[in-house]
Amino acid sequence: MSAHDTGIDLYWLPLGAGGHSVGWNGRMFEWVAAKLDHRDRCELYHSALEIRVPDGRFVIELAPAWSDSAERGVVAEGSVGARALGRFRLFRYEIRLWRDGVIPDVSEAVDSPQRLSDATDCAQTLLELVPLLPTPVWGRNELHAGEMWNSNSLISWLIARCGLDVESIQPPAGGRAPGWYAGIVVARRQQARGSQSRVAASTFTGKVASR
Repeated sequence: MSAHDTGIDLYWLPLGAGGHSVGWNGRMFEWVAAKLDHRDRCELYHSALEIRVPDGRFVIELAPAWSDSAERGVVAEGSVGARALGRFRLFRYEIRLWRDGVIPDVSEAVDSPQRLSDATDCAQTLLELVPLLPTPVWGRNELHAGEMWNSNSLISWLIARCGLDVESIQPPAGGRAPGWYAGIVVARRQQARGSQSRVAASTFTGKVASR
């Protein structure tokens, strides 16, 4: 794979693409949310990433853990709905870093792919971040980030942590990506803590050296 093939691509898939029941549940969720927020209803989107580096092509997404596919690059799992339910496979999600993987129903993606970066080092950094992703309970605001954690949180967290301008990314016109903001909040919080730790370490080293 040449350097021109490397990059980070973002895909927006309508929630429930492929005719799954999650689409109906999502529409009901958005109907209630729109009523509470006194706004018009929006189309809901689920996001996924495709990363190309010299070593190969990888798909990154959050998906239900009950897939029968043997090779799907699972690097972590989390609970759905409540932490205690995670003991049952039906109530677990998995984070996939899938070499040569597929994004389900990618043919229904809207305004996709969106190229976020062509830089090989940025793409490689993003891949290295995947095993470090938080795994809070899906559908809950366990990290106190202002909204529930879901697949969009995972994707926005990765984009923010690898240094790209995540705040400028928007779902397709007329659409909404619940959970996107949560990923940004958690990523910025962790980056701030990291900066504080580096400053503290530098200050301590300077004091020791001056003695």
